[in-house]
Amino acid sequence: MFIFNNFLSAVAYVIELVLNIYMWIIIARALISWVNPDPYNPIVNFLYRATEPVLSRVRRIIPIMGGLDLSPLVVLLIIYFLRLFVVKSLIMMANGM
Repeated sequence: MFIFNNFLSAVAYVIELVLNIYMWIIIARALISWVNPDPYNPIVNFLYRATEPVLSRVRRIIPIMGGLDLSPLVVLLIIYFLRLFVVKSLIMMANGM
């Protein structure tokens, strides 16, 4: 049974790491949107390709208001919720078994 507990704990920490990395990618995308980045830069291309599928889905639900795109903020709140709810629930399940 301890193998399953360790597995759940490892899954929780990997999910938390992936969410942290994606959170920083979203923040970097929001920061470069304030300047006029070179669209052919490989870093800018990566940031747009990594974030646009998620941000475009949020933009369909919450449209741009007055020129202000709130989709990165909404995605960051969702990531924060997932870290608090899913990751902590998995860790508590692993510790409680």
